[in-house]
Amino acid sequence: MKKEDIHLYDWQRILFGEVPGIFYVEILIRAAAIYLLLVLSMRLMGRRMASQLSRNEMAAMISMAAAIGVPILDANRGLLPAYIIAAVVVLTQRIVSYWTAKNQRFEAISQGDNSALIEDAVMQLDAMKEARITRELLFAQLRSSGLIHLGHVKRLYMEANGAFTLIEESKPKPGLSVLPEWDTDFVNRQEKAPDQYVCYHCGTLQPKADQTQACPTCGRNQWIPALK
Repeated sequence: MKKEDIHLYDWQRILFGEVPGIFYVEILIRAAAIYLLLVLSMRLMGRRMASQLSRNEMAAMISMAAAIGVPILDANRGLLPAYIIAAVVVLTQRIVSYWTAKNQRFEAISQGDNSALIEDAVMQLDAMKEARITRELLFAQLRSSGLIHLGHVKRLYMEANGAFTLIEESKPKPGLSVLPEWDTDFVNRQEKAPDQYVCYHCGTLQPKADQTQACPTCGRNQWIPALK
């Protein structure tokens, strides 16, 4: 299309394009064919494709999306290339799934591994850094589970698919507050544990902490009262 053919108020071109009217009937056929292709492909790739996706499954879905978008709208593109690409994606995904089930090492390489972000009420800073999880995001996840401090947490795992798994402590102990620091009124209403302090950076519990004493876990020396 030449630039002189483009006009701002050419609503017929903007809404309907420059294809013949019969192409809109063809779009219905193309859309139905692509819909069936997606349903079939997801069925062949397994039930996990209808749940939370792993990185490999996400890559498969993006590949499918890239393959099917153009054939629906471009009258010059046939449907066969989309079906061929879908067949390659499905075959690759099934091969990956097969070897993932057979080989645990291959599963860790292809799918990723889980990480323990909190162990016994103490944040694992190295694991958080590797997983690119910030302190604020971690605390938000705990607050969404109704917790107000780390003493309630036995383990918090980040699974390979990005989901969080929380295992609560059967006998909670004093811990580091996960409440927003700006909400000072609510934070000040929480009961403090007598003579119990926690490292501000990792949550390590230290009775009667010396403010100049370094944390044995992270090596820093910023201590605050623990919540009961």
